[in-house]
Amino acid sequence: MYKKVEVEIGGKKLSLETGKLAKQASGSVLVQCGETMVLVTAVADKEHKPELGFLPLTIEYQEKMAAVGRIPGNYFRREIGRPSEQEVLTCRIIDRPLRPLFADGYFSETQVIATVLSADQQNEPDILALIGASCALTLSDAPFYGPVAGARVGMVDGKFVLNPTRSELKNSRLDIIVACTRNAVVMVEGKADALNEDEVLTAIFFAHEQIQPLFDAQEQLRQANGKEKRVVAPIQIDEDLLAQVKKVADSGMQTVIGTADKMERARLYDQLKQTVVTALNDDGTKGKEISNLLSLHKKNSMRAMIVDNGVRIGGRAFNEVRAISCEASYLPRVHGSALFTRGETQALVTATLGSERDQQRVETLEGERSHRFMLHYNFPPYSVGEARGMRGPSRRDIGHGTLAMRGLSAVLPTEEEFPYSIRVVSEVLESNGSSSMATVCGGSMAMMDAGVPLKKPVSGIAMGLIKEGDKVIILSDILGDEDHLGDMDFKVVGTEDGVTSLQMDIKIDGVDRDIMGRALAQAKEGRMHILMEMAKGISQSRQEVSEHAPKYYLHKINPDKIRDIIGPGGKIIKELSAEYDAKIEVDDSGLVKMFCNNAASATALVDRVKQITAEVEVGAVYKGVVKTIKDFGAFVEIMPGTDGMVHISELDVKRVEKVTDVLKEGDVIEVKVLEVDNRGRIRLSRKALM
Repeated sequence: MYKKVEVEIGGKKLSLETGKLAKQASGSVLVQCGETMVLVTAVADKEHKPELGFLPLTIEYQEKMAAVGRIPGNYFRREIGRPSEQEVLTCRIIDRPLRPLFADGYFSETQVIATVLSADQQNEPDILALIGASCALTLSDAPFYGPVAGARVGMVDGKFVLNPTRSELKNSRLDIIVACTRNAVVMVEGKADALNEDEVLTAIFFAHEQIQPLFDAQEQLRQANGKEKRVVAPIQIDEDLLAQVKKVADSGMQTVIGTADKMERARLYDQLKQTVVTALNDDGTKGKEISNLLSLHKKNSMRAMIVDNGVRIGGRAFNEVRAISCEASYLPRVHGSALFTRGETQALVTATLGSERDQQRVETLEGERSHRFMLHYNFPPYSVGEARGMRGPSRRDIGHGTLAMRGLSAVLPTEEEFPYSIRVVSEVLESNGSSSMATVCGGSMAMMDAGVPLKKPVSGIAMGLIKEGDKVIILSDILGDEDHLGDMDFKVVGTEDGVTSLQMDIKIDGVDRDIMGRALAQAKEGRMHILMEMAKGISQSRQEVSEHAPKYYLHKINPDKIRDIIGPGGKIIKELSAEYDAKIEVDDSGLVKMFCNNAASATALVDRVKQITAEVEVGAVYKGVVKTIKDFGAFVEIMPGTDGMVHISELDVKRVEKVTDVLKEGDVIEVKVLEVDNRGRIRLSRKALM
């Protein structure tokens, strides 16, 4: 049955309709705002796969170039199979708030596909895809217990704007996406221009308040067209077997969760598992069940140790950051580098400077975009003691790199202040909790080491949460186990002035304003501590770029002279580039940008460009070469490609009968410029210098 519901959100009309498109999907909805339309489908496979032990949920988001009336620019002229980074990031934004809301014990293949059908290039499709994914799952028979709604929040002229247009975002100090259930916030992702914690907190709950009509709209569609939800038997725990596991493992488990070293803790746990399975798996059929119960016991034991005893792994205080060591200029030949180590997490980060040609060009629905700043995050398997295939960046890697990039972008100088392209690469060498935040810290230090004039140093910290009933414990600088067994992963990046990016995921129903406010305040305390530790390695940007970085020079010429430096078919600029091993770029205003590998080449190139493009000055004296002799005088080249005429009467103080009596072609003489007429003809004199 066809059903359409319209609501007004943030002053804009948003519609949800179902029953017309993709009717064979388990759930299907078309979401529209302005002229942007996104079709979202959800399909839940009928086969239940309890042997998997996890929910095989797949989220796909596709931006079709036809949506903006364009043909893809790649060789195949079609959307290629590998999603773009923007598509990957949107998939993650959809996945993270939805995944915790499926019924426990639901292990059927479930796929959500969001397709951008029309894009007006003002109303962003990612928010519509998030809302549509929740609605499609709500309509389907999958045991999804949402709904979820989301919105983007901007800050323009000091006021919060819900779902700002792309034009408004250009002037916004804030760009965060907030996903909520009816009663709580479940996901936050975005960046800010060093806003304080109160402003960020207010923005998040501004979104929660404004999007309430979307829950009613999804409920109306469900009542009209929703399928009956599948009944999923909850995972049954064998309480008798669990009690036996606890009895055999309890003393050993206390040793495990009390061991600070990650690798030693893992070794002790594997040893304990072998002991427990050997003791209880009499008939050889319960090994996996016993392992799962032991994992549950570990989780409960760790949480109880924190909540009841006030002790966390390693014995740290709840707000204590692990020991930090950091070193700038770690690599001798790169433009900038830093080795940042916090506890058992370590990142080696490099910063490389390049020219405008080195910018990343990406084809999007907005057209081709250029990124001057790039941050690439690499997570090799050895960083966690594993051996597995390396197949390029995963969705997680792209998400972590983007979080770090957003946090650092806020402090970059403008292109006018610092015209280099910048690439930061983070190699995670060890990981035990928040390697993305180590990337932020190392990235800030590496860029300062390279001579990038950052506005302020940037640090980041990952916060955790343990919530048992009314007891709420917030943890600073969480370990991998505290992330895995806890209820929240809240990463906050910023300077001493405020927040520049943040990302929050939770595994419980949601967090309220009080919990989030406490987490932000505690994160600020940790961030300030980390900044002080970073300052021991490098406290401000180097005054000059690295000696190994290309040298950048600017020279402004008369736009009429652009053709002189380009030459026919680009001949002159190519010759200059080859001769001085340089990258030369000229814009329409006459600004010449020159990148050279060393200062000597750069100085020589600048002098050469000045010679080629110099303007002739009346009264100036030039040393020139006689190029052509005529009866009435001689033509002298006073600059490359620039000739003037010395009339026979201006050759000498005495009368000259024939020009050849005084000059011959190839002679080098000094001449003075007498006049440059309105047609550009230059009159020279040799006599004036005698």
